[in-house]
Order: sequence, then C-alpha cells, then structure tokens
Amino acid sequence: MSTRDSESGRASGSIGKPKPGQDEGAATFGAFVRKPGARRVAVDVSSANKSGDVIESIEALPDDAVEVGFITDAYGLKGWVKVVPHANGKQGGDALLSAKRWWLVKGRDRKSARCLQSKVHADTIVARLGGCEDRDAAMSLKGHSVHIARSDFPKLDSEDEFYWVDLIGLDVENEAGVALGRVADLIDNGAHSILRIEYPDADKDGKAVTGERLIPFVGVYVKTVDRAAKRIVVDWDADY
Repeated sequence: MSTRDSESGRASGSIGKPKPGQDEGAATFGAFVRKPGARRVAVDVSSANKSGDVIESIEALPDDAVEVGFITDAYGLKGWVKVVPHANGKQGGDALLSAKRWWLVKGRDRKSARCLQSKVHADTIVARLGGCEDRDAAMSLKGHSVHIARSDFPKLDSEDEFYWVDLIGLDVENEAGVALGRVADLIDNGAHSILRIEYPDADKDGKAVTGERLIPFVGVYVKTVDRAAKRIVVDWDADY
C-alpha cells in the first residue's frame, strides 16, 4: 500500500475513495505533507577537506534527533556510504541532503560524523563522511541508523506543509469535538498521505485493545493542524 515519490518529496493529489456523501471531485490540500523523498541535487557542505575530521563515539544523541534512514552498504572505493531514507514518516531525503552533522546508532554504539557531501543515487542517498576515507571504513558503518537534528531539517515552503515527524503524536478530533485518537504514523499511498490513528478500544469480550483509523490527509477531511495545541481537527465521524 505504501509507495514513495522520490522525485518531489511531497504527497499530493486527490483521494482514492470519498467517504459517504462526499463529492468525488472535491479539492484536496494538494502538497500538504512533505514526506521522505529527496531533491535530486548534490549538496556539498564542505568548504575544505579537513584532515582533522573523525567519526567520534558519543554517549547520547541530541534531544531533537530524528531517525531518518539507515546505512545499507559502502558506495565506491573512497569511503562513501549508501543510505536508504525511511519512507514511513520518519523524515529522510531533504534532511539527509542538508544536514552537516549525522548521528549514527547501532545497538549501544553511537557515533557523530560530519557530512561532507551527499547526493541522490537512484532510490537511495550516498554520502561522504569526515573520517571515513576508504571502503573498509564505510563497510564498518553498515547497519547503523542515521539520525538528524530536527533543527537541521530544511524550512518548508508553505504553512500548509508539514514534516511527518511533526504530526506523529498529535491528538485528532472531529468538528463536533469527539476525540478520535492520536496519530501513530503516516502512510503514503502514492496519491496522498494517510493518517494512521490509534485509539483505546475493546474487543467483543471487553478486553482492552488498540483500535485504528485511517484518514486521508487532504483538505476534504483535514480542517486544521494546530501544532502548538498538539491537535488536528478533521471532518470525520467516529463510526467511519
């Protein structure tokens, strides 16, 4: 069900199926959510190749660190690494191409590295890290997740654009004030983003379970997003 538009890095388009009574031709928010695609340009953040660059072991990550992908392989012979950006809402592409500092995690191993250069390569991102000089060094980083400080994410173009990571955890209610749950994740179906909302429920035996709602993240349904209040208001009945 999930696909990724790596060309634009955005979710847009019309919804696949309207809810009961909804006009199929109704407009959507368009490019409402920036998802983890990547701009197809190389970004060189190194003014010079500093000989003192090293990959350092650290105790902890910054408080605003966000996991954006993972290193799958070495790329070439000169120490470049290949990174697969996450496509499930934990932002990738644009942040990987713009951030100057990466944090790498594998189990209890935590490292800090300066990103000297990064660019898009097919469906992945390849990067040169300070202190990673050859293929063997790059291979030693295979399997590490890549984290970027949220403050290093590129600025969005519009107030109606949001990074997925900023929506996860927001409470969702409808226009009548009925609580529908909390955003657990987002899904990309190729045409637009979908909010995956979890809420407390009970099964037929009265046992507590976690319910799930899927709401297309388009303007037909999503009326307001108030990040300060940690709330999303939608046109959606609780029994849909």
